Amino acid sequence: MELRWDPILKEWIIVSGVRKKRPVYPEGFCPFCPGSEEVPLSGWKVLSIPNKYPSLMLNPPPPDVKKDSLYRSRKAEGFCEIVVYTPEHKTSLAQLDEAHIGLLIDLWTTRYRDLGCKEGVKYVFIFENKGREVGVTLDHPHGQIYAFPFIPPRIRQELASSREYWKRRGLCLFCRVIEMERDERNRVVAENRDFICFLPFYARWPYGVHIYPKRHVQSLLGLSDGEKKSFAELLKEVLNRFNKLFNNDFPYMMVLHQEPTDGKGYPYYHFHVEFYPPYREKGKLKFFASVETGTGTVTFDYRPEDKAYELRG
Repeated sequence: MELRWDPILKEWIIVSGVRKKRPVYPEGFCPFCPGSEEVPLSGWKVLSIPNKYPSLMLNPPPPDVKKDSLYRSRKAEGFCEIVVYTPEHKTSLAQLDEAHIGLLIDLWTTRYRDLGCKEGVKYVFIFENKGREVGVTLDHPHGQIYAFPFIPPRIRQELASSREYWKRRGLCLFCRVIEMERDERNRVVAENRDFICFLPFYARWPYGVHIYPKRHVQSLLGLSDGEKKSFAELLKEVLNRFNKLFNNDFPYMMVLHQEPTDGKGYPYYHFHVEFYPPYREKGKLKFFASVETGTGTVTFDYRPEDKAYELRG
């Protein structure tokens, strides 16, 4: 287990041989169900536990490869946690009631704060992989948290563009995007008092909606109790729109983008949620194939406006 530096793209790669040992759909056993060795038998509704097969860990071994000025490596220091959404095995985040989702949001907030205070943690990444289509190996409703010793490249790109816009215009780039989407309306999927969901003008996935707080906040820590309630309501609505459109328990990747936890100020950043659903139509998966993977240039086979219309129903 170690981090290796890619000198071409200038980013860190996590190398981990531990994760190949994780269980894949074990029959008759679920490590996240009450009574297993990993979770308590009772007394909880949402739970955060250490990941037994982490990519990052508190006291990792030193790299086992020789390094030099070009091929750099370092310890894979950090934290990996599992967030168990409910004791119930046969359910999903979309099926939980809003109060229960509110408990999950509170737990996300607490873990973001506590892990972000750990020495060496520069970015706390909260996410969910749902469905076998995206490689999930356990069906129990759960998500994960990675506490990185560096700021991941996608986040660095968002920080750079939003900082540039902030310096040039004196405005939040994300707030301007929200304003544009609210004005045009044809890509808005759902909205309530405090949050808005839309398929961006520049969407990368056919159903890749974003959820934004309308007020300018940098992380979950900036949300009021009322805003967290609105967040739970809209999150549940969006997930159920996915399920209704496809008439199944819809798979997706869901990620929370928040400001780094490296002690610096990021007043120009804006907390938001992004979805990367693997389907482009019923029964048809969306693959990032040669063009997307080899060049980084996304080809979008539809009009975002039409896909947003489908989700609005």
